[in-house]
Amino acid sequence: MSQRAVLFDMDGVIVDSEDYWVAAEREELLPAVVPDHDVAVSEVTGLNYREIYDYLEREYGTAVTREEFIERFEAVARGIYADRVALLEGFHGILADLEEREVPVAIVSSSPHDWIDVVRERFDLTDAFDAVVSAEGIDGPGKPDPYIYEHAAELVGVAPEDALAVEDSGHGVAAAAAAGVHTVAYRIAAHDNPDLSPADAVVDSPEELRKTVLAYADRGALEN
Repeated sequence: MSQRAVLFDMDGVIVDSEDYWVAAEREELLPAVVPDHDVAVSEVTGLNYREIYDYLEREYGTAVTREEFIERFEAVARGIYADRVALLEGFHGILADLEEREVPVAIVSSSPHDWIDVVRERFDLTDAFDAVVSAEGIDGPGKPDPYIYEHAAELVGVAPEDALAVEDSGHGVAAAAAAGVHTVAYRIAAHDNPDLSPADAVVDSPEELRKTVLAYADRGALEN
């Protein structure tokens, strides 16, 4: 059997931060940055926040500078990751099951390393991953481009087709699928019907996610 690996998105999967990000972007951040346009949060969900500014500037024009935009996002992030997010139910158990099977695991996130590190430290995940990939730390485009997943697979020593990605956003699912990575979409209430159609499987609960991930680890198959 060829080596397999599991690549986890962070926001909306490992922690429930999307519950807070969606509200903050809809009610506070997007209205301040593009006040003359009603921009759907789904347009930017899953993108690195610096790339969000580029997208908004290109598509709509922005009312704030890049520096002010970054300051606003980082202030919101501090409150979300340090005080508000909760860990996915049973996540330590999933990691333990994968470790028992000697399956490498990685974080593949659009969030910067500083935010990822807060989550890892808060929830005793500092030594839990074989690789931690941030869109800000790669020499290439972030999601929805496939590069970040191709890079992550290389870091954990597998071909993309021998890896499984767990994603919650349309942009994340698109990135993983385009990289040739098997993809399970974790559907959460925070998102308003994202396009999850490129995913190989869609699950709605932590227990379904655990079952699907372990089925892949054991047999290279996805169970929905």
